[in-house]
Order: sequence, then structure tokens, then C-alpha cells
Amino acid sequence: MTLPPRFPVSSEQIDAVVARFYARVRTHDVLSPVFFASIPDEAPRWDHHEAKIARFWRNAILHERSYSGNPQHMHSMRPMIKPEHFAIWLGVFDGVLAEELPADLAASWSALAHRIGAGLRMGVVANQQPEGAPPKLR
Repeated sequence: MTLPPRFPVSSEQIDAVVARFYARVRTHDVLSPVFFASIPDEAPRWDHHEAKIARFWRNAILHERSYSGNPQHMHSMRPMIKPEHFAIWLGVFDGVLAEELPADLAASWSALAHRIGAGLRMGVVANQQPEGAPPKLR
């Protein structure tokens, strides 16, 4: 049984959002150093990363099952990613959504991105906790 999309966005719209978002990331004062630490400034590497993230979103929204990976692990294991980066990331992402999509689709995708971002942020916080320290739940 194939699940219906979470909301009616197309693969082309996903690709456009991902491409515009990463174009912004590569020039962002705070986010670009974080991303460049993992992805060198080479077009083939960025093309590969953007394609992978587009597959992630097609999986999350359209239930395509074309993505395999562990975003929680990837984000938690990168010491340059700090909890405060997620609010910045989401702000840039929300701006791109507002420019690329009708308001209702942008709001639906933003809500999903914020839920995912909160989980990823919690993983980063937990991974950066000293061993034996009580968990930070915010």
C-alpha cells in the first residue's frame, strides 16, 4: 500500500526548494562554515549532497522511499554543528519555502521541517553532553 503525500508538493518543487536553500547556505555567514567543514566547495560534492537531501524530503513528504541514511547520526557526530545552528537553518529554510511555494504548502513543509529540526537539535545536544550529566530536554 502506498501512502498519500503528507501534502501536495511535487518532486520538482522539492528540488527547487533544496537547490535554493543550499545556494543560500553556501553564502550564509554562520551556516556556510558549518557546511563547508563537511562538504568541500566543489560542485560535484554539493550536487551529490543536494540530491541526497531532495531524496530525504521526497521520502518524508511523498513517501517515495528513495532515501537511505541516518540524519540523526550524521548531525550528532559533527562537532561543528551546534544546537543554535538549527534556529538559523530553519529561518533560512522558512524564507526559501515562502519564496518557492504557495503559503499553505510552505506552512505544511515548515511545520514538518521544524519537527525534524527539533529532533536533530535534541540529538546534537545529547551528543555534546558530558558523560553522566543529566539530559537537557530543551
